[in-house]
Amino acid sequence: MGRNTRKRRTPLATKAIAASAALALGGGGLIWANFYASAHESHNQTWGGNQTKAATAQVATISCPDVQQKLTNVPWRARQGVATELANLDKQITEAYTRLASTRDAQAKDPNFVQNAIVGPLKEKRAATIDRIRIDIQRVGGSFDDAIKQLAACTTQSANQTTAGGNGDGQQQNNGGEQQNTGGQQQGGQQQGGQQQGNAGQNIGGQAGNGPVAADFVDITKVAPNVQGKPRRQGNASTGTFTTRCGVNANKNHNTDNVIVAPGVTNGAHHLHDYVGNQKVNAFSSNQTFLQGGTSCQNKNDLSAYYWPVVRVQDGSQDFDQNADGGGKEGNVGKILTPVQAQIKYVGSPASKVVAMPQFLRIITGDAKTTTNGLANANAHWSCTGFENKVQLTQQYPICPQGSKVVRTFAFQSCWDGQNIDSANHRTHVAFADPASGVCPNGFKAIPQLTMRLVYNITPPTIQNGQVKNAYAVDGFPEQLHKPATDHDDFISVTTGGLANRIANCINNGQNCA
Repeated sequence: MGRNTRKRRTPLATKAIAASAALALGGGGLIWANFYASAHESHNQTWGGNQTKAATAQVATISCPDVQQKLTNVPWRARQGVATELANLDKQITEAYTRLASTRDAQAKDPNFVQNAIVGPLKEKRAATIDRIRIDIQRVGGSFDDAIKQLAACTTQSANQTTAGGNGDGQQQNNGGEQQNTGGQQQGGQQQGGQQQGNAGQNIGGQAGNGPVAADFVDITKVAPNVQGKPRRQGNASTGTFTTRCGVNANKNHNTDNVIVAPGVTNGAHHLHDYVGNQKVNAFSSNQTFLQGGTSCQNKNDLSAYYWPVVRVQDGSQDFDQNADGGGKEGNVGKILTPVQAQIKYVGSPASKVVAMPQFLRIITGDAKTTTNGLANANAHWSCTGFENKVQLTQQYPICPQGSKVVRTFAFQSCWDGQNIDSANHRTHVAFADPASGVCPNGFKAIPQLTMRLVYNITPPTIQNGQVKNAYAVDGFPEQLHKPATDHDDFISVTTGGLANRIANCINNGQNCA
């Protein structure tokens, strides 16, 4: 793990999960599917309907170790080839998940089917891909840890063996765990909601059969306040703010690429993104492309790329990508919701002045694969208008009261190593400040902290008899089950006309600029 992960505290009930799960982002995953089909269930019914249905059968899982986080010293000349192969690992898991979900009859008839027809071939594909990664690295003089070869094998698990990402932030009748909402950190506190995991473990639910389930939702009015105060400001604090207004993606600029993690790979994200800011961001974009991309921001010197997975409401409706990769073909179904508000603000450090962000700095906050990786890199924050200063949820979606809207917030890493605009695992070049003091780790410099607040007008889901009707969920990798903790956000800093310095100066001088 990079230093940015060690500062975050996970809830006590999930520490063992985070410690034992695979590492984050790339090449790992957990495949879930109904192990046996209901005798009364049509295969097509798992892709339609307007409510999450409890499965009548056992759930099978396949856990694949994550590869990318073990690759922390990939030479620059090898990174494109390695990124392509890591994307291949993700594609292989997606394909295996699809096969697992579509072969229920065969699994019911042959207890060895999953191992022989899915897990075994998957291991062979992963082994070949990992070997190509080795060749790419060694070809340019880099070193490769042969222990990584052992990450090829995936294991099968039954539903009750799988706990990663399962415990909730709070039950409808019990308190939620404590969570700090400063700097993207999570404060420890024993979680309630383990009882709900028993329900979640018995079904997959969701309009596409891969989530969410009833246990993924909680009535926010029944969760105890869990937001704690921010670190005390020190004498050299940078107290200003800089707001950039870039719209809500009303022009529907979408794609399923991820130029940071999977450059040059179409559908590298396996889920759909909203884009604001830079308007020419796709798998094949380059730094030069960004400079020519134009922007949706009012400040035309802000060419930065701000993008996040879309939220959909699973009300039985279909959207334009129902039959497309990254959309309905990979379990991301329902009506795409455009935020009614998207606030992008840079804030300062409570402990020091900030330095300007370097041009083309890349930051990913959160982890799209917490269902399989555990919560070490989770940075999801869900709440409702009127409750944001009291309750923030990571592992459950809020059911908001009448008149209240759903809110997603992100607080990016605010410390930079002073040298690199990216790193091989896309994490170790940036870090979170200490949640108690706001001080950056040794060797890191404070930069303006990017914060984002996305507001959605969503009809509250209802839960009846363990089923959730008209659920909403964030897009994700199909095997990640649309869990709330998989929420994440991506950013590439691109500015012209000295804007990066103006942002830093505004914050350092204690001004509120736009």
